[in-house]
Amino acid sequence: MDELFSGQEPIQSEATEQNVPLAALLAPSGLEDFAGQDHIFAPGRLLRRLVDTGKIRSAVFHGPPGCGKTAMARLIAARTNAKVFELNAVTAGVAELKKILEHAKLAFSGRLEQKNTLLLLDEIHHFNKTQQDVLLPSVERGEIILIGLTTENPFYYINRALLSRFSVFEFKVLSEDALRKIINRALSKIPGGNVALAPEAEKHIITRCGGDARKLLNAFEVAVLSTEPGPQGNRLITLETAAESIQVPALRYDKGDDAHYDHISAFIKSMRGSDPDATVYWLAKMLEAGEDPRFIARRIFICAAEDVGNADPVAVMLADTAFKSAEVLGMPEVRLPLAQAALYVACAPKSNAAYLAIDAALEEVRTGPAREVPDNLKSGGRNKGYVYPHDYPEHYTRQLYMPDPKQFYTPTDQGREKAIAERLDRLKKKK
Repeated sequence: MDELFSGQEPIQSEATEQNVPLAALLAPSGLEDFAGQDHIFAPGRLLRRLVDTGKIRSAVFHGPPGCGKTAMARLIAARTNAKVFELNAVTAGVAELKKILEHAKLAFSGRLEQKNTLLLLDEIHHFNKTQQDVLLPSVERGEIILIGLTTENPFYYINRALLSRFSVFEFKVLSEDALRKIINRALSKIPGGNVALAPEAEKHIITRCGGDARKLLNAFEVAVLSTEPGPQGNRLITLETAAESIQVPALRYDKGDDAHYDHISAFIKSMRGSDPDATVYWLAKMLEAGEDPRFIARRIFICAAEDVGNADPVAVMLADTAFKSAEVLGMPEVRLPLAQAALYVACAPKSNAAYLAIDAALEEVRTGPAREVPDNLKSGGRNKGYVYPHDYPEHYTRQLYMPDPKQFYTPTDQGREKAIAERLDRLKKKK
C-alpha cells in the first residue's frame, strides 16, 4: 500500500525552529496549552470529554480564522494511535481522497498494523457535492474518522447526509483572556526571556487582532524581530511598534470600557437622527476595531423597528436581512449588508408610534382593568356574532374587538404611516 501515498505523508514536520513562523512554533503540544473555547472544551464539556477518553468520532469544527480549529484537530491527532492524514480541500482531488479511503478500508478490516485512520480535512466547504459523496460511505461505516475544518457555516456548505454523521462544534472568536494566555506563552518561549511588551502595546495587539491568534502571533513576531535590543540586551515593544506590526491604526475602542458603549450609542443616535454620513462613519470605526458584526446588526434591527417603524416597513426587512447575513458572513463581506441596512434606516422617514403603542399596551395590561376576550372573537366566533370583514366595502365593518376600547397606536404623518393614519381616520367615520 505504500505506493498509494507518494507525496501524502502523515502529519510531521522536519523544519527547524529558525524558519518556522511563531504561530506554528507555538501550536499547543498539550491540552494545557490550548486557549479558549471553554464553551466546548472546558473540563466536563462534550469535546473535552471525548478527547480525554480518546473516543473522538467524525466531527466538523467551524468558526472564524485563528480560533484554534486546526490546533485542536492536531492535538486530537497526537493523542490517537490512528494513521493520520491531513488534506486541504482547496488542493486535494477525488483521486487523492480515494487513496486514503482505500487505506482506511484495509486498516479497518485488520489487514494493516494500525486499525484506525484519521483524516484532517481543512476547508472542507470547498469540496463539492461529488467529493463529499465520496466520503460518505467510509464515514458511515466507521472506516475513517473525519475531522472537517471550515470557516463557513457547515449547515450551508456540507451535504445533509454527511453532516448527519458528524458532531458539530462551533469555535468562537477568542476572548481577550485567551489571547493574553497565548501572548504570555509566546513571551515565555523567547530565548533568554529578554522581550517585554508595554501594557498599551499588549492591549493594542490583543484588541486589534480581531480574536485571531494567528494574527496576534504574527504581529508579535514582527514586533520582536523589528525591535533593536537596548544596552542591556532587552527589547521593549512599544505601542508604536505594535501598531506598525499589526498594520492597523491604534483606535481607542475597548469592548469592555465606556468607549464601546459610546460608539454604539453614537451609531444608533446617528441613524435615529437621519445622518447617513455619521452613521456609516461610526459603523466603519466599530468594524475596524473588531466589533462583532452580530452585535451591530442587532442594533440596526432594533433601531429599524423602534425609530422607523411603519413609516417605512422596508427598513425592518433590510435590517432582518443584515442580521441574518451577520450570522453567516465574516469581514470584510459582512460590511456590505450592514452598511446598506444602516444607511437605509438613517435615510428613512421616522416614527416611534409602534414603540409607543406596545409600551402603552403593556402598561395597560399591567395596571388597567382586566379584559376578557369577547364572545364574537373566540374560536367558533361566527356562531357568536363575529362578522367577516372581507364581506364589506374596504374589507371593514365595525364590531367589538376589545372591551372598554382604548387607543394605543397613533400613526404619525411620516412616510407610509401617513397613509395608515388616513385610512384609520376614514374607517372611524364609517357607520
